[in-house]
Amino acid sequence: MKYLVIVVLFFYTNMLFAQKQAYITIGNEPKYKEGFKHFEYTNPNAKKGGVFKAATIGTFDSFNPFILKGRSAAGIGMVYDTLMTSSLDEPFVYYPLIAQYVEISKDNDWVKFYINKKARFQDGKEVTAQDIKFSFDTLINKGSPQYKRYYFDVKEAVVLDKYTIQFNFKTNKNKELPLILGQLKVLPKHFWKNKDFLDSDSVIPLGSGPYIVDKFKYGKYVSYKLDKNYWAKNLNVNVGQYNYGKIQYDYYKDRTVTLEAFISGEFDYRMENSAKNWATLYTGENFDKGKIVKKEIKHEKAQGMQAFVFNIRKPLFQDIEVRKALNLAFDFEWTNKKLFYNQYKRLNSYFANCELSAVGKPSKEELKLLDPFKNELPKEVFGEAFKSNITDGSGNIRKQLRKALKILKSAGWKFENKVLVKDGKKFEFEILLGSSSMEKVLNPYIKNLEKIGVIAKVRVIDQVAYANKIKSFDYDMTIRNFRVSLSPGNEQRNYWGSQAANIKGSKNYIGIKSKAVDSLIDTIIKAQTRKELITAVRALDRVLTHNYYVIPNWYISSYRLSYWNKFNQPKIAPKYGLGVFTWWIKEEFRK
Repeated sequence: MKYLVIVVLFFYTNMLFAQKQAYITIGNEPKYKEGFKHFEYTNPNAKKGGVFKAATIGTFDSFNPFILKGRSAAGIGMVYDTLMTSSLDEPFVYYPLIAQYVEISKDNDWVKFYINKKARFQDGKEVTAQDIKFSFDTLINKGSPQYKRYYFDVKEAVVLDKYTIQFNFKTNKNKELPLILGQLKVLPKHFWKNKDFLDSDSVIPLGSGPYIVDKFKYGKYVSYKLDKNYWAKNLNVNVGQYNYGKIQYDYYKDRTVTLEAFISGEFDYRMENSAKNWATLYTGENFDKGKIVKKEIKHEKAQGMQAFVFNIRKPLFQDIEVRKALNLAFDFEWTNKKLFYNQYKRLNSYFANCELSAVGKPSKEELKLLDPFKNELPKEVFGEAFKSNITDGSGNIRKQLRKALKILKSAGWKFENKVLVKDGKKFEFEILLGSSSMEKVLNPYIKNLEKIGVIAKVRVIDQVAYANKIKSFDYDMTIRNFRVSLSPGNEQRNYWGSQAANIKGSKNYIGIKSKAVDSLIDTIIKAQTRKELITAVRALDRVLTHNYYVIPNWYISSYRLSYWNKFNQPKIAPKYGLGVFTWWIKEEFRK
């Protein structure tokens, strides 16, 4: 993702490390200046210890989150440190972690990271530049295909000395590359020396992060224990964080069961994504007595597109008119009222809830980006920003269905025995799901489709099989969520880039291959100012929405959070996250 400010401050513990500092600033200044002791939203006096239990859905069969094979264990990222780390109360700023400081060339054609000589892996061996190079090369050559795309503009990693590594770039236009590389998770070269990285499902990993894998049972639970010798526990970026002595994730097959388990005290913390559950089931004695806390917390995070996703690799969905018609059959207003207690807003953008959303007609600057592709793009791209169809919420959408049927007939579909047929083939498709939770939303939609002669069926399969089918694009339609930040960047190639459409494991679930989209992504990545970035993202938003690649779902601009009242929290909450790892367990629950 793109960060408009690259701020590298060279702090160790509570003092400024005086050797170097480097700033690349486009717009913002860092919140935390020389000598800061800890992030504002943490409590340096937080007590460590106790057990934090959470729940997750599905199963796991691997401890390697970097490869395409398998489904990795929840929380496995806590085992690893990155070169740099961010705060949760300011956008686009990264501070040192493993990298003590950084040097970026004046022309932005290389970046050097200088490793903190105190950095250690969990077995006590020091972190060196060789480990950084090994991590980068391994992810590029053996990791999931997403890494090749993410690091596409990196030419090579060169070890300069034991504690210094330089990344040379293919282009000097990609301003976010130093930040992208700062997010690199560091793997120990010595640990993987005699192991097969691609066949390592059962290998218990070694990292340099705050937690170590403790106990586990495949598909049932995985727990981590705090590394008491964690090398970076006193760094200012970590003070007041990682306060739990142990963290355990329990696996459940069904979300309904997890709610029952939570209310019974089987685990401590739950983020609710069901409007109905939130409105009706978070009640009872434990809530009345304050043993369980229920609250909504507003946030300012950009909301990506959650949607019913067309796989346009399938001939049935390659016609934009067909996709338009199927959009008209979804009655969001009725769904929101009857199923969601009017808690949601309809998504009309791939970058909702922030300034990146397309608004009104394209600006002159946007048109400069769009005009070269005028013959390729729908004419609506050059008009008003996209708006999903709106119903009256009564459930009667005859007007919309008549319009949809008219579109389909114009596209060559004809009624035969109450079913649409074209070239001897029925209009039918399958909606693939990894759980049954969305069936209640899809069933009314399917009934609406049936009224216009379209046959749609839901198929629910287990999580592992679902993940494999998603990776290989083996579906007609599915439901996905494309997460975004306030500053999109290289990850957009993975979402919408033409090259990603052919690479298994990419997030181009739709199968988009568009010169216009590729050009806009490049413009986003190479944007020199915030204004340029916003312009390019808004133009991309118009292209994506007006091509009807998906049937937009909904979003909510707050967290629905419930937890057992066993936690203390800092007085200040972070602006761009919940900060759960800044909480600590009350003394009476740590025994």
